[in-house]
Amino acid sequence: MKIKDRKTIRKYSDKDVSRELLNELLDVSMRTPTMGNLQLYSVVVTRDTERKKAIAPAHFNQPMVEGAPVVLTFCADFRRTTLWAKNRKADPGYDNFLSFINAATDALLYCQTFCNLAEEKGLGTCFLGTTVYMPEMIIDALELPQLVFPVATITLGWPDEDPAPTDRLPLQAIIHDETYCDYTPEAIDTLYEYKESLEENKEFIRINNKETLAQVFTDCRYTRRDNEAMSEGMLKALHRQGFVKHFSPET
Repeated sequence: MKIKDRKTIRKYSDKDVSRELLNELLDVSMRTPTMGNLQLYSVVVTRDTERKKAIAPAHFNQPMVEGAPVVLTFCADFRRTTLWAKNRKADPGYDNFLSFINAATDALLYCQTFCNLAEEKGLGTCFLGTTVYMPEMIIDALELPQLVFPVATITLGWPDEDPAPTDRLPLQAIIHDETYCDYTPEAIDTLYEYKESLEENKEFIRINNKETLAQVFTDCRYTRRDNEAMSEGMLKALHRQGFVKHFSPET
């Protein structure tokens, strides 16, 4: 599959994803760029039915978590590098937020490369952004030690559906020549005109009883209240995993 034709797949056939194929894809994906050639990531491969059930609540019980043959949790991992340093008479200093950002970047780059390679083989994937919403549930279910933090989850399998491609903003929405050029109201109108004109998005507005598509996102899907609560939960989890030293939850 060409990247331009890729689709998110949420329904999978019963056909197995062999360990050999999965390992091949994970191995080739390691050619992904990585900070300092340290490969600051790990992947937890979940096939067991009970393990899938354990992590499903962290992903709001979306059916593809238990329905996919394989669930992959990509983790920012500075533990392996830290233990290597300690076992080689070196003094690691990676228990901080910058190190988390570096490891998270590594893990997400690796995850994207894996998805591209998997889809080239005809496999289907679904990226679960819910991974960072309630990370402590995943940390507990997958028994992640300190300096390991889940940043992305992929459901993987052979597709059992052929959904239509989702819309994207035009290229000019993201390109800024030389310096950042802020968006005028007129530019916003132009850039979002197509998205807002789609019948499925108009229906989205109607069923949520809103005036605009933007209100659906701000008032229903990704609310301020939820974002602030989950931000606090993520900071708490980063503190627990050793990436944030000082954390005082809001009262």
